[in-house]
Amino acid sequence: MSTVILTGLPVPGSPLTDELRSLGFDVRPAAVPEDTAAVLAGVPADQRVAVVDSAFVGHVHALRLALTDPRFDACAVTGALAVQPGARAALDKAASLPAEGDGPYADRLAAAVEAAGTTVQRPELGTLVAAVPATDAERAAADAAVAAVDDEAVRLRTAVKSRDGFFTTFFISPYSRYIARWCARRGLTPNQVTTASLITALIAAGCAATGERWGYVAAGVLLLVSFVLDCTDGQLARYSLQYSTMGAWLDATFDRAKEYSFYAGLALGAARNGDDVWALALGAMILMTCRHVVDFSFNEANHDATANTSPTAALSDKLDSVGWTVWVRRMIILPIGERWAMIAVLTAATSPRIVFYALLVGCAFGALYTTAGRVLRSLTRKARRTDRAAQALADLADSGPLASVAAALAKGRPVAPLLMTLAAAVLIVGGALRSGFGAPWLVGTAVFYAIATGAAVSRPLKGALDWLVPPLLRCAEYVTVLVLAVKADVPGALPAAFGLVAAVAYHHYDTVYRIRGGSGAPPRWLVWTIGGHEGRVLLTVVLAAVLPRDAFPVALTALAVFVALVVLVESIRFWVSSGAPAVHDEGEPA
Repeated sequence: MSTVILTGLPVPGSPLTDELRSLGFDVRPAAVPEDTAAVLAGVPADQRVAVVDSAFVGHVHALRLALTDPRFDACAVTGALAVQPGARAALDKAASLPAEGDGPYADRLAAAVEAAGTTVQRPELGTLVAAVPATDAERAAADAAVAAVDDEAVRLRTAVKSRDGFFTTFFISPYSRYIARWCARRGLTPNQVTTASLITALIAAGCAATGERWGYVAAGVLLLVSFVLDCTDGQLARYSLQYSTMGAWLDATFDRAKEYSFYAGLALGAARNGDDVWALALGAMILMTCRHVVDFSFNEANHDATANTSPTAALSDKLDSVGWTVWVRRMIILPIGERWAMIAVLTAATSPRIVFYALLVGCAFGALYTTAGRVLRSLTRKARRTDRAAQALADLADSGPLASVAAALAKGRPVAPLLMTLAAAVLIVGGALRSGFGAPWLVGTAVFYAIATGAAVSRPLKGALDWLVPPLLRCAEYVTVLVLAVKADVPGALPAAFGLVAAVAYHHYDTVYRIRGGSGAPPRWLVWTIGGHEGRVLLTVVLAAVLPRDAFPVALTALAVFVALVVLVESIRFWVSSGAPAVHDEGEPA
């Protein structure tokens, strides 16, 4: 159990003790500040501990934000400070100092903890009240301010993302927040809701796989239900402050698992009716994954850039001041809410082929729009990229042993990373498109691809457009697999290619969220075990060259299973047991 040390003499009639207990705290008194250190000594070092002024007046939700958020080692509002084990030593040291100075003792402790080098998070309270009145008149005014604001309404409102898509904001969040509250009051966790969303989406994919009209209608309805639950899990986490490492991992990966499983369901359903749309399904998955890699790569490249200015960014900020343009710009990139709504409606009303055509056109436009804007920003801004950004881009490149050898050989030589990567990507994809299945000369092209892309990452990726290197590598690898599967022209080749790209894409998403969480890229042994991007491209090309057509799908399936097993086992181990920090994105309508 967490512990609160209530400092100062009790205030008659104050509900503070009961409020703290309702938040799950064991309340211990300290009549004077000097007693705090002794009370602290009796609290186990592995527990959350808080110090609250007994004269505190404020909303329960203000206390909840300050005392129960698991994401921060130390968090404070006026009159209240809470620390987790990571900041306990700093609190103990602060409490051992003479209790001198003015203002609430909890505030002085927070300042001392921060001065010792521990960051103290101070949540934005908005209309919520957190105060320590010094006189009866101030206390009466604070009580009146508390009574004037419904903290439950604030809690519900702030459970919704501060920035989201049009469909989610106006068609889902107005009621999903109440579902989140219903779940919280019944003790359900965000992880349980996330799992329910995944199961619902998988059932939807199964309905789509029937190929029957009733199945398509049911699939569309269930996909929307899954999306409502997908919104609810994050709102539940924010409503009840149930953030967790496991929740971050589930939330980061299940969205893609749900969407790509639904693509597979549509392709299976179409096949039952004699329409082979596996190439479209794989193309849609490739487009979505590459689009996300563009987002991730650009954001990481500019995460901590200095002098980060550009006329394009200024124009974007100016457009944001015109309300309607904000929603139009969010809708045209087809974020997850709009995208899933479109998929659901078209699935129920049309055919899988039409669904994929609409998806490819809409997502291609969104990808071109966002990428063009980012290219313009990169060309016009004056920014110096840091070593951390360059390392993140190198990690996103996902280079294996062959590329590492090439990088070592090219080190110190002048290299244009983007141009070399672009040339290598065009050659491998173009060669696959122009050659027949199993052409031996394509193996030589794949070897050149491995050497050239290795040389491209031999120097830090700090150029204005070097953030495009990882997306180009993803596109080259995925599209090469797609083209070879199409050229094989045998049953099972495209579904096997779909499985392989899905397994590799999971690895790439996992890499992104590890970097975002500050934990670094997956271990080198993992990247090398699954070959790196260049090793997988070369192996796929070699398999096409040496195997008969009928054996190619079997080889792709075996490779997909191998990659999936290795990546999933390591990913689950990392997120469940490594103590990695939670990543909760409040702003990206992916």
